[in-house]
Amino acid sequence: MTDRKAFINKKRIVVKVGSSSLTFKDTGHINLTKMEKLIRQLADMKHSGLDVILVSSGAQAAGISVLNLQSKPLDMDKKQAVASVGQASLMRMYQKFFREYNIIAGQVLITKDITTEEKSRNNVINTFNALLDYGTIPIVNENDTVATDEIEFGDNDTLSAIVATLVKADLLILLSDIDGLHTKDPVRHEEAELIPKVMEINGDILKMATGSSTLVGTGGMVTKLQAAMIATQAHIDMVIANADRPYVLLDILAGEDVGTLFKAL
Repeated sequence: MTDRKAFINKKRIVVKVGSSSLTFKDTGHINLTKMEKLIRQLADMKHSGLDVILVSSGAQAAGISVLNLQSKPLDMDKKQAVASVGQASLMRMYQKFFREYNIIAGQVLITKDITTEEKSRNNVINTFNALLDYGTIPIVNENDTVATDEIEFGDNDTLSAIVATLVKADLLILLSDIDGLHTKDPVRHEEAELIPKVMEINGDILKMATGSSTLVGTGGMVTKLQAAMIATQAHIDMVIANADRPYVLLDILAGEDVGTLFKAL
C-alpha cells in the first residue's frame, strides 16, 4: 500500500483553510461559493464517520466585508476590532451552512498560552474531546481580539499544527491558493515543478519557501513548512493542497496524489 492509499484508514482529520481560500482575490471579501464547497466536503467527511476539526482564517476578511472597508487596517487596535466583528459574522456563516447538512459547529478561540501553560493546554484538549463526543465540528481560530503579538500563529498554519498535535490527529491538511510545495515560486516562475512528497524538511526544502503574495493572507510557504515540522515530528502526516480543486479533501482522503505530502517521522 502506498503512502497515499493509507489515508483511507485515517479517522481524525484537522483541516486548515486560509483567508485567500475563502475570499475574492481582488476585494478580499468573503466568497460564499468557496465557503459552501468547503463545508459540503467537511460535512461528507463527518457523515462518513470521521472526526473533523476545522482551523479557519478569515475573521478579518469577514470584518472588512461587514464594516464595508476598502482594505485591512494597519493599526493593531483597529485590526482587533475588525477581527471581533468578523469572527462573529464568520461563525454565523459557518453555522448556517453546516446546519443545512445537519451538522452542529462549535467555536474554539485559542491564544498562544496553550503552548506554554499546561492548565490551558489541558483545558483546550478536554474541550476538543467533548465537542467531538457531541458530534460537532469544532471551528478554531486564533483569538485575534486579545492577541498582543502581530500574526502570532502565521495565518493559522502553525496553530493548525498545534491543534493537530493536541487532538492526536491522523492527518493535517492545509488548504491554500497553490497546489503545494514547488521547486520555485509558481506565481513568478512558470517552470516551477510541484514536489509530490517530502520525506525530510532539510535546508534545500526550506530554501524553496516563499512569502505570501495574497491580499488578505498573512502566511506563506515559510509558515506552512513550520507547520509541517511540528506535525511530522508529532508523527502526523501533512498535505498542502489547492482549495480551488473540486473535491480536494475527498480526493486526498481517497488516496489520490493531490498536493504535497509531508511524511510523518
